[in-house]
Amino acid sequence: MSAEENFEDELSVALRRAGDGFTAGDGDGLVAGGLARGRRRVVRRRAGVVAASTVALALVGVGGAYTAGALGGGEGHASVAAAPPAVGGVPSAAPVDADALLATFRRVLPADGRLTDTEARGTHDERGPMASGVYDDGRGKAAVGIGFFQTTPGDKGFSECPDKALNAYDACVTKDLPGGRLMVYQGYEYPDRREDTKHWRATLLRPDGLVVDLGTWNAPAQKGAAVSRTDPPFTPAEMRRIVTHPAWAPVLEATGKAAAGKRAGGKGADGKTVAGASGLPGKSGRAPGRGGSAEAAFDGAAAWPTLLSLLPRDLTVSDRGGEDGYGYAVVDDGEGRSLVQVNAQPDMRDVEDQLFPPGGYETLPDGTKVAVRQQPGEKGGEGVVMWTVDTIRPGGYRVVVSAFNTGAQHDPATRAEPALSVEQLKALATSEKWLRLMK
Repeated sequence: MSAEENFEDELSVALRRAGDGFTAGDGDGLVAGGLARGRRRVVRRRAGVVAASTVALALVGVGGAYTAGALGGGEGHASVAAAPPAVGGVPSAAPVDADALLATFRRVLPADGRLTDTEARGTHDERGPMASGVYDDGRGKAAVGIGFFQTTPGDKGFSECPDKALNAYDACVTKDLPGGRLMVYQGYEYPDRREDTKHWRATLLRPDGLVVDLGTWNAPAQKGAAVSRTDPPFTPAEMRRIVTHPAWAPVLEATGKAAAGKRAGGKGADGKTVAGASGLPGKSGRAPGRGGSAEAAFDGAAAWPTLLSLLPRDLTVSDRGGEDGYGYAVVDDGEGRSLVQVNAQPDMRDVEDQLFPPGGYETLPDGTKVAVRQQPGEKGGEGVVMWTVDTIRPGGYRVVVSAFNTGAQHDPATRAEPALSVEQLKALATSEKWLRLMK
C-alpha cells in the first residue's frame, strides 16, 4: 500500500469514528482559545484554528465576479513523501513577490481545475505571504487559499486536532512526516451548522516553526455564499501534496528570513529595517502589566491547571485542556455534563472602559471590577445558556470564567443550568491563585 493510500485509509477510519461515539475525550489535542484583546470574544480554533488563520483571514473577500484564467501546468503533483528543504538560521533568500507566489500556487494545484478571482501577497508584505482564489474543476466553484507564517517550533496549536468539546468536525488526522507534522482537518465553517459550508484544511508545521496552511471550502467564498458542491475540491492526499510540495522552498526560505529579521529588529525580506510593535527597531512594544511585569512574563500555560485546581471537589472532570491563557474542563455533578472555560489576560487596560462600562459591574474592596452576564449560548446548541463572570484587577489583569449547561457549546443542553452557580464562578474568577501566573 502506498503512503498516499495509507493516509486516505487513516482518514476514512477517522470519518467512521466521527459519529455519536466520537466523544471529546477521543484525542489528546488541545484547543487554543481566548478573547481578541477584549474587543470581541473569539475561539482560536486550531483546525477551523482552525479559522483564525492567515488563510481564513485572507479568504474573507474571495468571491464576486469570476475572470477567465487557466490553471498553470507543470508539476501538478509532487511525491507525497516530498518534504520542503530545511531553513536554518537567517537564509539569504530573495523575497518572492505576489505574482511568483500565485504562479506557484497554480502550479501545485490539481491540474483538472482552473483558478480565478485571485489575490496574493508576497513574502515582503508585512501581513504575510498568501495566495487565494476560486477553484473550479467542473464540479462547483470553491474558495481556496494558502498562507505561510512563522510560529514557535513545536507549537501544538498548529499540529494537533482540536477537541470536539469546543469544535464540531467530521474528521481530523495528524501525521509525522520527514518535513514536519501534518494535520488534515475536515469540518465546517460554522460549528453550529447554521450553514452547510464545509471547511477542510491541511496545515504543515515544520521543525523550524514555519507553517504552510491550506484552506478550502465547498462554496465560492468562505462566508456569505451558497454551497456549490458537496465537498471542498481536494482530497486529503491532494491537500497533503499541496502543502508539502518542494516548489514552496523559496517562499519558505524568504518567510523564515523575514521572521528572523523581525525577531532581531533587523532586516526583513526586502532588506529594510524591521520595526518592533512599538515602531522602534528591536522593541517589543508590549505594555507592562501589574507591577511592571511585561506581558511576555505571563505564564499562560498555567491557566488550565489553575482552573482545574479551583473547581469544586464534588465535580467529576471528564475532559480538560487549554493553552496560552485559556483553559477548559467538562464537568459533571451527576445531573449532566457542563463545560467550564477560562481566559486569563495579563494587561487589558487599553480596553477596560469598553469591557466594563459604568453601571455594568461591581467593585470589590481590592479594586477588582466584577461583571456578571447570563445569556443564551453563542454556538447554536439548542437550549444552551452561558453564565459568565468577567473580572479585571487594578493594573489590567483580566480573568473571565464561563459555564454552560452542556458539555459542548454546539450540542443541545444536557441540563437546566450550568454545574457552577454564579457565586461559584465569582469565587473562581477572583481567586488569588490567578496572580501566580504573573511571573
